[in-house]
Amino acid sequence: MASIVFDLGGVVLRWQPTLLVRDALAQANLSEDAAQAIAQHIFQSFAPTADWAAFDLGVVEPDDLALAIAQRSGLGVHEVARVMDAIKGHLTPLPGTVALIERLKGLGHRLVYLSNMPKPYASHLEREYPFADWFEGGIFSCRVQLMKPHAEMFALAEQRLGLEPEQTLFIDDLAHNVEAARARGWQALQFFSAEQCSAELAQRGAGTARMAVT
Repeated sequence: MASIVFDLGGVVLRWQPTLLVRDALAQANLSEDAAQAIAQHIFQSFAPTADWAAFDLGVVEPDDLALAIAQRSGLGVHEVARVMDAIKGHLTPLPGTVALIERLKGLGHRLVYLSNMPKPYASHLEREYPFADWFEGGIFSCRVQLMKPHAEMFALAEQRLGLEPEQTLFIDDLAHNVEAARARGWQALQFFSAEQCSAELAQRGAGTARMAVT
């Protein structure tokens, strides 16, 4: 039986940074371009060297991060904090992916998650959503002080989640995480939509109880 490893934000849960910014700063009536620029300032494409990485690793507090981003970007610290506070409400399940998860579980595939996620949001997600129904287990970066795309995160997942690289398929929306999984010897595909992901899984044989991971 193959193991399928899901990223969360942008795959299982909604993650649209530009929409998040526009909603959080609605009073500013931001244009699409302006909101996109603010999102880029805050998240920096989630590069491993970005300020946000320390938050994902669980080694910086929200207030300290908001101040650091504000000082670096020129944004107001209260603007940054409002965007950060709005994330919990923004991270809602994507119905198409939830349906895909339920179908894969019904076919007997083993499903786990591997997520770069700061402490406040990880705890919130566990309280709000049925992770135990969706997954056999998983790892949040903030609880292990490791994160994707670092090889150590994938090695830990192999150890803790009992993954065999050649029998593991990883699904993530960020190209650099997909590339890192492949470098580790995992199979991997980049997520763009539930429909696209489902079609690619079907090509790999995931429409049957035994998936060929090649």
